[in-house]
Amino acid sequence: MNFTNKLIPASLAVFLAVSCTGNSSSHTVQNTTPSQNGVMQNPETSDKNSPDYQPAFAGQTRVEGVQTKAAYNVEVVNDGLSKPWGIINLPDGRFLVTQKAGTMVILDAQGKLLNEVKGLPKVDDKGQGGLLDVALDPDFQFNKMIYWTFSEPVSGGNHTAVAKGKLSADEKMIEGVQVIFRATPTYDGDKHFGSRLLFDKEGNLFVSTGERSDMETRPLAQNPTAYLGKVLKITKDGKPAAGNPFLGNAKFKPEIYSYGHRNPQGLAMDEKGQLWDGEMGPKGGDEVNLIAPGKNYGWGDVTYGIEYSGKKINNGTTQKAGTEQPVYYWDPSISMSGMTFYSGNMAEWKNNLMLGCLSGEKIIRLVIKDNKVVGEEWLLADTKERFRDVLSGQDGNMYAITDSGKLYKVSKK
Repeated sequence: MNFTNKLIPASLAVFLAVSCTGNSSSHTVQNTTPSQNGVMQNPETSDKNSPDYQPAFAGQTRVEGVQTKAAYNVEVVNDGLSKPWGIINLPDGRFLVTQKAGTMVILDAQGKLLNEVKGLPKVDDKGQGGLLDVALDPDFQFNKMIYWTFSEPVSGGNHTAVAKGKLSADEKMIEGVQVIFRATPTYDGDKHFGSRLLFDKEGNLFVSTGERSDMETRPLAQNPTAYLGKVLKITKDGKPAAGNPFLGNAKFKPEIYSYGHRNPQGLAMDEKGQLWDGEMGPKGGDEVNLIAPGKNYGWGDVTYGIEYSGKKINNGTTQKAGTEQPVYYWDPSISMSGMTFYSGNMAEWKNNLMLGCLSGEKIIRLVIKDNKVVGEEWLLADTKERFRDVLSGQDGNMYAITDSGKLYKVSKK
C-alpha cells in the first residue's frame, strides 16, 4: 500500500512516508544548509582529512550549497529486497533489480515483487563481490537480451566479468548465458570490482572496473596491459569497440577507453552525450570525472585522498602532467556508488547529476554548468541509508535502492 503525506515546500521541510509494510511514520527534516550574506554554504561541515591539499581550480570542491524549492514526496515502495546493487526500467516501466547474492528480480511499476529471474551463473559474493550491475540491450524490445556484471569465481580468485543472456518469454529465466568479457588479471580479493554498465548511442557498452584495492594491484590502474582500474568500451559481443583510442597500439589493450581509475561504481551520460564517472577515493578524494577517450585519471599516482592509515599517497601528489583533474572531489569521503543525470518531472533537477552514497548515507545532487559544478545539495540524508544505485525513472520520478533492501521513490508533489 502507499501513503503520501501532505508536504510543505522542501526549502522548509520534507516528510518521509514509509509505505510498504503497512506501518507509516513521518518526521520533519530541517534545513541544515545555513546561509551567510545571502550565500548558501556547502552542506559539508566536517574537517578535511587533508587540509593542506589545495584544489587545482575554483569550484573543484565544496561549492556553494543549493536547496530544492519545490515540494516533493519521498516514499519507500519496497523494503523486501536482498542487498540490491543495480536497478533499471524495463520498457513498460517495471523494474529489473540485481541482488548481490546472485539473483535478479522483476518488480511492477509500483515496486511490488513479481518474480525472480533464474539461470544466472555462480557469483563470488564475498566482500564487495556478487551480482552487480545490469543493462538492457538497446534492442531489448526485439531481442530480449540483458547484460550484467558479476564477480566470477575461478581458480586463483575472481574477476569482474560481463555476461549476456535472453530473458525467457515467461520472464523467469535467462537463456543462452554467455560471458563476453573478463577483466583480467584474476586476483584473490573481495574489493573494488567497479562494475557499472552503460550503453552508448551506437550500441557499444561502457564497463567500469576497479583496481581491486590492495597495494599489489594498485599499480595495475596505470598498467596498459591490465583491465583493472579502467573504463572499457566493448561491443555487444565483448570485442573492442570501433574508434577506441588505443586500437592499433601494441602497448595498450584495445578495449581500454580510459585508465587510472580506483573504484568507479558510477557511470552516467549527460544530455550532450558526454560520459561521466564517479569513483571512491581512499580516505578522502572521492571524485567525479568527465571521461575522455585515451585519458589517464591518475590513480594511484595522483589523488586528493590519503591512505586509511593517514599516510600521504605518492608524497601528497595532487596534480601531475599527463593526468586529468577531477571535475569535482570530496574530502572527507562520501563513498558514492551508482549515479544518473536526472530527466524527470522536477524542473529544478533537470540534467543535475544524482549520486547515491554508501558510507555518506544520502543522495547528492550536483548542479553542473559548462562542465563545472556550481551547486551541491544533500538529499534524503535523514534516512541514514546506504544508497547503492539511483535511477531517473521512465515515469518522471527518481528511484534509489539501498543496501538495507529498500526501494525509494522520490516524486514531484
